[in-house]
Amino acid sequence: MLDILIKNASELVTCKSKGPKTGRDLNALDIVTGGDLAIKGGRIVAVGDDIDESAKRVINAAGKTVLPGFVDCHTHLVFSGSREDELALKINGADYLEILSSGGGILRTVSSTRDAVFPELASAALSRVKTASDYGTTTIEVKSGYGLDTVNEMKMLTVVANLRTNRRAELVPTFLGAHVVPPEFSGNRASYVREILRMIEGLGKQPLAEYCDVFVEEGAFSVDEAREILKRARDCGLKIKLHAGEFSDMGGVELGVEMKATSIDHLDYVSEEGMRRMAEERTIGVLLPGVPFHLMTGHYAPARRLVESGVPIALATDFNPGSCPTLSMQMVIALACRYMKLTAAEAINASTVNAAYAVDRGDRIGSLEVGRQADIIILDVPDHRQLPYWFGMNLVERVIKNGRIVRQSADAL
Repeated sequence: MLDILIKNASELVTCKSKGPKTGRDLNALDIVTGGDLAIKGGRIVAVGDDIDESAKRVINAAGKTVLPGFVDCHTHLVFSGSREDELALKINGADYLEILSSGGGILRTVSSTRDAVFPELASAALSRVKTASDYGTTTIEVKSGYGLDTVNEMKMLTVVANLRTNRRAELVPTFLGAHVVPPEFSGNRASYVREILRMIEGLGKQPLAEYCDVFVEEGAFSVDEAREILKRARDCGLKIKLHAGEFSDMGGVELGVEMKATSIDHLDYVSEEGMRRMAEERTIGVLLPGVPFHLMTGHYAPARRLVESGVPIALATDFNPGSCPTLSMQMVIALACRYMKLTAAEAINASTVNAAYAVDRGDRIGSLEVGRQADIIILDVPDHRQLPYWFGMNLVERVIKNGRIVRQSADAL
């Protein structure tokens, strides 16, 4: 007997793929109209249009759209405090680097996070996991980077490790000690880089992080500093991610390709050569439209050029207290369609199957195929194109994680 049988979906959006989708394939969703899907033992065991088997639970999805769970492949989920006052500064024209140089921005969150005790950080992070899940996210990449010393970076990563047993979302841990240089090292950058290298060596001895990330940007880290850090990370068994091109093109994209990064994230500023090299290596470009939207820069990543160049793109929230305080992948999809000119289909693929490849999990999540993990969401709309159309609201009726229903609306009871 099946555990769950979903029947009669208006659209069963499979996002079927043999790898990260690029070019025209990014616009293909492989939809089964009136589709059925069967779940047993946490896996998808059948996909079709007329599955006739007994099940412990049958869900009538008539008039609904069924999708893979969203994969939010770039977040800063663990932190303390908030920075709502900085929104007023931004409205009045202050930019990101001005706020950072005055002691605000990342450094302000570092101070709050260092002061926070472990249970406080863990409770806040778990609440955010539940909120993301309510909005349809079933896998979340989580970066450190608000500790910026050994004790507090390890505290953040231990919070992530402890939360990995939650049933709402799978968490993917990333070490981001190279976020910015902390105040105590402001006159000696080289010493802080050496401190990061020591942290990485410690991580090589305990499985607290899967990836190492570096923020390559003015006011953060140079290409040469990032190369030294990422080489050490790779030698210690960590995989590579990179923040690059958020406010300027400093050569971070080319470094990311050189270092065989799984993904290079932001890309608001990226050269034609950088796009060409990413396409050649099939490096995932993670686009974060919530950031320029919240910062009101008006400068979005050139998504159409990236797609035309053959770069496999993904979408993510970049959830954090300063530049993008949202956990809704639905809102990110709406922004990507409006400001980056992605189609609904492209944005959905970028938020599911391609985002899964951005965390090296494309072989088991991100699509609705036989044998894949049963991470599924049911939207209370009959057509996938309504997902970006109805913006700023939650269209998710049910969330299924690892074959278990972990969230359902009152109307679905």
